[in-house]
Amino acid sequence: MGRNHLFLASIVFFVALMPGCASMRGPVDKPASTALSPATDTPSARYIQSELEKHPSDISGFRLLSLSTNALLSRITLADHAEKSIDLQYYIFKNDATGRLVAQHLLIAADRGVRVRLLLDDLNLEEQRSMLDAFDSHPNIEVRLFNPFKTREPSIPSKIVQVMLEASRLNRRMHNKSFIVDNKIAVIGGRNIGDDYFDASVDTNFRDLDLVAIGPVVIDASRSFDDYWNSDAAFPVSAYPGSDNKHEDLKQQRLSLAKDARRFAESDYAEAAFNELPDGATADRRGQWFWGKAILVADAPEKVEGEKPSESLVLVPTLDSMISASKSDLLLMSPYFIPSDSNVEHLAALSKRGVSVNILTNSLAATDELAVYAKYAPHRKPLLEAGVNIFELRPAPGSGIPQSHPGQSSGVSLHAKAFVIDGRFTYVGSMNLDPRSKLLNTEMGLVVDNEGLAKAVKAFFDTAVLPANSYRLLLSTDAKPGKQRLLWSTTNKGVETLMDDEPDTTAGQRLKMRLMKLLPVDGLL
Repeated sequence: MGRNHLFLASIVFFVALMPGCASMRGPVDKPASTALSPATDTPSARYIQSELEKHPSDISGFRLLSLSTNALLSRITLADHAEKSIDLQYYIFKNDATGRLVAQHLLIAADRGVRVRLLLDDLNLEEQRSMLDAFDSHPNIEVRLFNPFKTREPSIPSKIVQVMLEASRLNRRMHNKSFIVDNKIAVIGGRNIGDDYFDASVDTNFRDLDLVAIGPVVIDASRSFDDYWNSDAAFPVSAYPGSDNKHEDLKQQRLSLAKDARRFAESDYAEAAFNELPDGATADRRGQWFWGKAILVADAPEKVEGEKPSESLVLVPTLDSMISASKSDLLLMSPYFIPSDSNVEHLAALSKRGVSVNILTNSLAATDELAVYAKYAPHRKPLLEAGVNIFELRPAPGSGIPQSHPGQSSGVSLHAKAFVIDGRFTYVGSMNLDPRSKLLNTEMGLVVDNEGLAKAVKAFFDTAVLPANSYRLLLSTDAKPGKQRLLWSTTNKGVETLMDDEPDTTAGQRLKMRLMKLLPVDGLL
């Protein structure tokens, strides 16, 4: 046996000895299931149908969820009003205060006969596993994991070894986010389930966008969910030994979730959230909808197999062609922005032909991914030289996209993935403008043709790029073209300040970022 084979054999032996590493069973019972027919005889369904009947059959309705508290309470309310089914697909579903609140309402729905299907990416699951096992024992709840590790509770060393052995598979993740109720109404966008996505974290909170959707596009979302649910990459949690006979655990989860929900209802966050509710675009009551033709853009689940990328990369070609068609203005928001050289040339060409191109991403002080910022940094000068406007979000509390007071967080970070073209076409979804989203992860989102919605997303952007909330990048005027220094412009107490280093960062942070520029990790980001 050669040295390579000995090395691989030793790794497999090492994995087998790790605690908590019960391997996935062989043949797995995984019956196919599909979305139930849309509800028709519930109060919510009748209201939605009455709204849809005012418009042509190919038109869908939308509400923008920009307030984090409304984004949480809309999901809670939808779960409470569900009569037939709830289908959830998420990259992250945390076992924290808001995650457990959502979980409790899913359990309550299942208790009254609603079928719940929960599909989660396996990468970030840790302390959630016991809750998921317990939920799966409920006759009306089924939980599946997408592209899972081969051991049930892999330790960090185990994850590292498994990634080494199966890098081409495990490096590809399901980044989709959708919450579909009764096959009649859906929430699709950038938010995962967890405190930092709903302004309930005491640390950094994310600023994000979701769309509540009704109409034919919801049926498309359900079809996409079914494709993932029934794909070869989705495995039931029962595929692991030790996940059987969890009925006693479910009883304990009921008690624990109810206790946590009571505690949450008494919190300052809950009071602030409910106080804001009447003014927000929630999903359960009459109010303004944005109406327009829309398409659901979603990668095929086979993208994680990496064998037929051209056939599974559905989202990127669609969005690229729309961006190329920009005529007057283009707004891009992405927390992780790593354009390729061809992307830079493309955006520069748009700017040179008169399109106003504006980009919002995270500053070094606001990002949660230092390596991503390092790989974005070299592209700033070429874009600025071509006339593209770049803004970087400041991390300060109160950065106005919008509110940060309920969780009393110490900072904010951009998490919204959206663009607006010519004040008419809007994309809101899960895809970052980086190589990982384009080539490795599966992504989804909605493209809507409606000027009112475009205006609402632009208002979110315009608030974010105010001097109090972001830095505007400029080139110095004291050198020849190509030799200018980067400057960060901001306003403090009405006075403009120019800085020539990444603001609100330490010398150590900047050094780490510059060292990361040298690492050959572009294909992993």
